[in-house]
Amino acid sequence: MQHNFRELKVWQRAIQYTTDIYRYSQRFPKEEQFGLTSQIRRAAISIALNIAEGSGGSSNIEFVRFLEIARRSAYETMTALEVSLRLEYGNVTEIEKLSKEADEIAAMLTGLVKTLKSALWKKSSYAIKTFPILPTLTCMNGMAVITR
Repeated sequence: MQHNFRELKVWQRAIQYTTDIYRYSQRFPKEEQFGLTSQIRRAAISIALNIAEGSGGSSNIEFVRFLEIARRSAYETMTALEVSLRLEYGNVTEIEKLSKEADEIAAMLTGLVKTLKSALWKKSSYAIKTFPILPTLTCMNGMAVITR
């Protein structure tokens, strides 16, 4: 199931966030060009890129996987911001603002993932009720067991 990523508020915020991170990291020392500057930028842009890539998939399961990767990229960006703070590459207020934005984007992604997983669960429950003779996979004591 394809989603129009441009209409997703979380993607729009991720694009703006990437722009903000690029502007912020322009002030990093030149010797960080291939280190922290590159890493924080790649992590930030990865948020929006994974939302977009996942939206073009053939299923909500695939979309959820990419949204979870995007969320991890938001956390990665927050960690890079913490490193930049400790190295005194920016002011505390700006770094806190950027970190808060990443945290809010991660929360939006979590909400979207929960919504999609809930929809998937309802579909799977419907399939089990509709086709009760089909085997189902159950986890018992850490082992996968096929039941009817």
